[in-house]
Amino acid sequence: MPSEAAELDSAATAADPPPLNDTMLAMDVVDTLRHAEGLVERELGADQRASALKQRLREIYRTQGIDVPEHILDEGVAALEQNRFVYQRTPASFSRRLATAWATRAAWGRALGFALLAIVLLGGGWWFGIHQPAERRLVAQQQELTTGLPRALTAEVDRVRAASTLPDVRARADRLAAEGQAAARAGSLGDARARLAALQALQRQVSQAYTVRIVSRPGMPSGVWRTPSENPRARNFYLIVEAVDGAGRPVSVPVTSEEDGRTANVSMWGVRVSADTFERVRQDKMRDGVVQDPIVATKKAGELDPRWSIATSGGAILKW
Repeated sequence: MPSEAAELDSAATAADPPPLNDTMLAMDVVDTLRHAEGLVERELGADQRASALKQRLREIYRTQGIDVPEHILDEGVAALEQNRFVYQRTPASFSRRLATAWATRAAWGRALGFALLAIVLLGGGWWFGIHQPAERRLVAQQQELTTGLPRALTAEVDRVRAASTLPDVRARADRLAAEGQAAARAGSLGDARARLAALQALQRQVSQAYTVRIVSRPGMPSGVWRTPSENPRARNFYLIVEAVDGAGRPVSVPVTSEEDGRTANVSMWGVRVSADTFERVRQDKMRDGVVQDPIVATKKAGELDPRWSIATSGGAILKW
């Protein structure tokens, strides 16, 4: 037979069910009330409404074969009125936002990391690839305008004056230098550079020494003639000439075409001559295939242009 202590424990357990069961039953009652509350007339007073809810609960649980104590029904109705067992969202706050951000960092952290990396790369590329080079160019251009170009223009004028004593050459050099200095002071870098380039070309031109001779080689013409488009019945005659130094090496000189106005540095071109000069050279070459007196001009160092020994208008062509 069971002991007296065991019988007492069993009786106590049957008389007092665990509080958890009551709590769970109360929660179920509240949940049922929420679903059944819409069936109760809202116009009823508070007491009538509570009584109607309890009656409705009895019917629901009776159909399920569950016997709910009266105090559980009272607690369920009271909990419904007090919104107990209802999840209340934590009010928004800065700490809550921080906690949410930390909890969801895996979702947005990688995207944010890639975005920050892209910003850093783009910013670094712009800074080192565009901004700094542009800043260096501006500094270099400013130094060129204030120091480099003025010094170079002055030095080039001195070189021209050292290479030639001709008044026309010196006057031209002085004019180009003055225009270049004015452009540099005005911040016009392109114009200042152009004047310096013209001075350098002038210095090279006056420093050159060469002779101009008629081309007299197999397979190459010594002269050509053109029919001008303005006068189809006329003819322009040209001797094909070349500039060579004392060793017979080609020398590039600036020549302007009278056909299109283009200027180019060439060692061979066509110089316009009279019909008589052209015919004389043609007859000379026809006798033995060689031009007996090919030298037609001499350019001395210090002079700007060659001195011609034949009659020429100064016109020239670059193609034939």
